Amino acid sequence: MGSILNYNILKDFFTNNRTKKIDTTGNEYFEHQPVAYRWSHGATDLHIGDGLLIYAVIQYLRAKTCVCLGSGGGFIPRLMSQARIDLHDQQIFSGNKSMEWGDCGTTILVDASNGIGGHTDWESENSFFRTNFPCRFIIDTTENAFYNYFVKEDIKIDYLHIDAGHSYEDVKNDFELYSQLLSPYGIISIHDTDVSFEKELIVTDDVKPKNDFHEFSSGPSKLIKELKETGNWEVFNFFNNGILRNKPTSTGLTFIQRCKKLD
Repeated sequence: MGSILNYNILKDFFTNNRTKKIDTTGNEYFEHQPVAYRWSHGATDLHIGDGLLIYAVIQYLRAKTCVCLGSGGGFIPRLMSQARIDLHDQQIFSGNKSMEWGDCGTTILVDASNGIGGHTDWESENSFFRTNFPCRFIIDTTENAFYNYFVKEDIKIDYLHIDAGHSYEDVKNDFELYSQLLSPYGIISIHDTDVSFEKELIVTDDVKPKNDFHEFSSGPSKLIKELKETGNWEVFNFFNNGILRNKPTSTGLTFIQRCKKLD
C-alpha cells in the first residue's frame, strides 16, 4: 500500500514552482525551484512541514474564508486553497467547484510586497503560484486592507494566518484588528513563534541590514505570551526544533482560538 500523500504532486505544485524548459534536442522538461521561504515551515521537496497542520485544521473546521497576512512565496495560501477544493472532492462542500467565485470559499492573501522582512515572487499574474492557485490578492498593508476591504465588505474569517510584520507592534496590530472578524468557530495561526529556532539560526551578515531578518520571532512570541496570560484564548504551540537536528524544522507555529464557555 502506498502513502496517503501524492509525493509527485507535492513536489510539482506545493513545495516547488516549476518552469517549462526545452533541452538541446527540443524535448520539454520542467525545472523545479523551491518555493520561497518554504524552509521556515520545515518543508522540503517531499514534506510540507507545518503546512500539514494548517491543511488539516482547514479541513477539520470546514473553513471557507481563509486569510493569509504575509507570504513571500505563496506556500501557505496554496495549501489553504487546496484544502478547500479537496473538501469539495470529498463531498463535504457541494455546488460549483472553483477555488474562487464558486461554492468552495475563498483564499485572500494580503502583502504589501515592499521588501520589508522578505521579498515576494508572485506579483506577476503569470507567476506559477497565481496561475495554479488563483486567490484574491491585496498588495497593500494589512491595516489598510482591514479597513478598506475586509470591513467594507463585511467579511468574516474562518481561518486566519498571521505572518506579515514581525515586530511586536505589527503582529499585535494584525491580531487585534483581524481577530474582530473571526467567525464563532474560527481559528488563528501565527508563524515564527519558536524563540529557540531564532537563537540557533545563523543569518549571514549581508542579509541582516537588508531584510531586518534578525529577531523575527520576538514580536510573535511576546504576543503569544500575553494572550496566554489573558485567559481569553486557547493557545497551542507546535515547535519541532531540535527533535531531528539533521533535518529542516519549522520556525514555530502557534494556533489560537477563543476559549469556549463550558455548559
